[in-house]
Amino acid sequence: MGRASDRRRVTRVRAGVATAVRPDTVVGEEPLEIRVGGRALAVTMRTPGDDMDLALGFLLGEGLVGTGADVAAMRYCAAPDSGAVDSGAVDEDGRPTYNVLEVTLAAGVPPPALEDARTFYMSSSCGLCGKASIDAVRVRGRYDIADDPLRVAPEQVTGLPETLRAAQRLFATTGGLHAAGLAGADGALWAVREDVGRHNAVDKVIGAAARAGRVPLVGQILVVSGRASFELVQKALLAGVPMLAAVSAPSTLAVDLAVESGMTLAGFVRGDTMNLYSGAHRVLGG
Repeated sequence: MGRASDRRRVTRVRAGVATAVRPDTVVGEEPLEIRVGGRALAVTMRTPGDDMDLALGFLLGEGLVGTGADVAAMRYCAAPDSGAVDSGAVDEDGRPTYNVLEVTLAAGVPPPALEDARTFYMSSSCGLCGKASIDAVRVRGRYDIADDPLRVAPEQVTGLPETLRAAQRLFATTGGLHAAGLAGADGALWAVREDVGRHNAVDKVIGAAARAGRVPLVGQILVVSGRASFELVQKALLAGVPMLAAVSAPSTLAVDLAVESGMTLAGFVRGDTMNLYSGAHRVLGG
């Protein structure tokens, strides 16, 4: 399997002068091709690790499945029986790359339509850029979160970013990863995932929840280490998450979707402060 991090040589410079040449730990980034029913659906640049969580979370975030039970099996692709090199699945020496993942849907779950396949890859910094049309950006959710009973004290929300940061094992050594976590009303994180791409980190943590049979995520809070984009709000909505808390700012479309769906959206969650853009009743009562 690819490495989540690796060592590279770096020249340290201070005040314009080279002070040291030494190895540095750098976050890993490799492509992952997701196939469904033998057909390539998408390629995303990701940090290797938790790939099955990522694939399942991606399918949920695209509205292609509704729960973990909609997926029967997942496996890494290797060389075909003929001995021919399966592009991407094995290297030039015939060794598995663990960069191609095959997903088998459960019986009765319709396969993705041809137009759902991404026409080009998604970079680690962008997920929606792989969409073939503007109409394909908006995905209808399966879960109604407007009446979700979640109620959480303000101090539980403002404490989430520090708790998430403390759980970022790879960030501590590389400084180059986003993180996403899931917590209940008590503010205790029960799932955390890291990735070089913030949308991948969300897919991974939602996929982990789905594999544990916890989707829809009733009464749960999704906390992210960066900003709250439309895409991240939509991913939360599709997994039935009633609240998204972000360390940084939301976008206009993110706020609009949160208001429309009844999601609580908190931004600039830092120290003992936050901005509530929608669903303030879940935090302040009422």
